[in-house]
Amino acid sequence: MSENQTTDLPDVDDPYARQLLVLPDRDTAQEAAEELGATQPDLGELEVVRDALAGEDDAEDAQWLIVAEAPETGWTPTLLHALDTLAAGYEGWREEA
Repeated sequence: MSENQTTDLPDVDDPYARQLLVLPDRDTAQEAAEELGATQPDLGELEVVRDALAGEDDAEDAQWLIVAEAPETGWTPTLLHALDTLAAGYEGWREEA
């Protein structure tokens, strides 16, 4: 079966949109960013930032994001699937920014 026929790969709406991996805490986000940088060096510098939930001041309610810019060739279904798999492995998820 070719890659185009695989149904479990995500669609690519915008191949150059920034991708966010949303993770539960800072340590997890930093560990995931290190793993992502090692496995996907074409992504370049990954940014780890705190994303406080609207109206919340308590650090316990903060999520942490890994901000990934598209590689020069753009996102592919296979690469987005790799991001999804990595995020899920760290109890997180991916969002398009």
